[in-house]
Amino acid sequence: MSKQTKALVFNMLGFLILFIALRFIVATYTGFTGWQIPLAAFVVATILAPKFQVVKTAEGEKLFMKWLFIKGVKEIK
Repeated sequence: MSKQTKALVFNMLGFLILFIALRFIVATYTGFTGWQIPLAAFVVATILAPKFQVVKTAEGEKLFMKWLFIKGVKEIK
C-alpha cells in the first residue's frame, strides 16, 4: 500500500469514527432535529479529525500527521 493511499485511509477512518460518535452525541444531548444532527456532527468532526499528508523529501515520501490535540507535526512510520 502506498503512503498516499495510507494517508487517504487514515483521513477517512479518523473522520468516520469521530462523525459516527458525534452524530449519536449530538442527537442525544442537543435539541437538534432532522438535517441539523448530521450537519453539526460533520462540522465538529471536520475540525477535530487528525489530518494526514504525504510529503516528498530527499529521503523519499514521508507520512505526517497534524492534530488539534498534538503540538506540531508528527511523522508516521
